[in-house]
Amino acid sequence: MADQMAEPTIEHRPRIGLAASRFNHFIVEQLVAGARDALQRSGFSEQQQELIWVPGAFELPLLADRMAATGRFDAIVTLGAVIRGGTPHFEFVAGECASGLARVALDHGLPVVFGVLTTDTVEQALQRAGTGQGNKGFDVAMTAVEMIQTLQQLRDGPVCDGSVGDSSVCGDSAGSGQ
Repeated sequence: MADQMAEPTIEHRPRIGLAASRFNHFIVEQLVAGARDALQRSGFSEQQQELIWVPGAFELPLLADRMAATGRFDAIVTLGAVIRGGTPHFEFVAGECASGLARVALDHGLPVVFGVLTTDTVEQALQRAGTGQGNKGFDVAMTAVEMIQTLQQLRDGPVCDGSVGDSSVCGDSAGSGQ
């Protein structure tokens, strides 16, 4: 029988936290709908998803940190929209949000996926939150699913030559890759 690489599976029932910003809600609600659609298509039930809202994108890192600290989530998807205005406020909010979320991911060893739109205009944000394949909420939720699978494979099998869990490329039974 020929060796076949099995599709990655998720052994336990993973949970994904959705952290969303109410600011620019008419855009963020579309991102949330896209994320939920992606999760549903990936086999996640509503019970495996928890959506929590905060006032704005600046508050997302604190919420993500508290969500990660509970240990209830296998990944956190953050959703928001920061639209450039006539002041430097955009740079502060977008930059601090991004760096704060990266810190949460590293501090907790948990995928914290950045789904905060940073656009020059409302029209650009609406395009990125559109239906179908243009919805960035859908895209970042799929990234979260992939990261859960990748980290599970990393825990469960050898990693060598860039192929997670495929011991046939390792060159020896110990999986050293040498």
